[in-house]
Amino acid sequence: MRCCCRLELAVGEVVARLRAGGGLSRPRGGSRTSDTAPRPFRGALILPPVALLALFFLYPLALVVQQSLHPDTGGTSLQPYADVFASESFRNALWTTVWIAVSSTLGCMVLGFLLALVIAFVPFPGAKAVARFIDVYLSFPSFLITLALLFIYGTTGIIGSFQFLTTPWGVLLAEVTYFTPFVMRPLLAAFSQVDTAQIEAASSLGARAPRIVARVILPEALPALAAGGSLVLVLCLNEFGIVLFTGAKGVTTLPMLVYSKAILESDYPGACVVAVVNVLISVGLYGLYRVVSRRAGA
Repeated sequence: MRCCCRLELAVGEVVARLRAGGGLSRPRGGSRTSDTAPRPFRGALILPPVALLALFFLYPLALVVQQSLHPDTGGTSLQPYADVFASESFRNALWTTVWIAVSSTLGCMVLGFLLALVIAFVPFPGAKAVARFIDVYLSFPSFLITLALLFIYGTTGIIGSFQFLTTPWGVLLAEVTYFTPFVMRPLLAAFSQVDTAQIEAASSLGARAPRIVARVILPEALPALAAGGSLVLVLCLNEFGIVLFTGAKGVTTLPMLVYSKAILESDYPGACVVAVVNVLISVGLYGLYRVVSRRAGA
């Protein structure tokens, strides 16, 4: 009874203060300016990073676009674009870039899924060490993996007589070898969230391993697999070091064509045109990667 009386008195006092127009006092630690900063202050905070972004990233891109619109004859026109698009070398480089990037991505997705499946669900000594090594492997430069493959498939390698690495299939092998861990990493994170009780229940009902993978594990891993695959597609599209380091004959991708036009032919407008096309394709694929990653919760 005493508690009820005290509560009624407290409520009555609060109501009386509100009716008197005094309002309720703010906590001592609170402040009106803590919620949102003044607009001029926020503008001052945003301006430096925007200026640095424009200076170091947007300005060089703007110069590339500007140079692509200035042919050697002078003036401003779309003639460099017309010349590049009409050339057979550009069409071949575009086709080579697309088929190598798509093939490498599919190979990475298949191989990465199988390897991640073994590491996550097949108990063997050192599984945790292998999973940790994948994180370290992601920091390796691409030319290091290509150099290692040269000792096997190079001219003086173990099976160098086949000259495998200097063919388009050698480039494909090098890219699959290097980029597969980029698919495995999100897959391992997704596999760690799979409910093992579902796997045990399916196994107790007589389901074999392929059926468990197809019905239980794969649906849970599809978002992570799509996110890793879309990232690898963007990386393969812009890969330059592997193609250059393998010395593959007749393999000219868009980055290699930019290098050839700018360094070997001194055709800077043409090089800038190819670079602009490469950037547009990359940005479009990166947008796809962000959409897939957002849906996958990455």
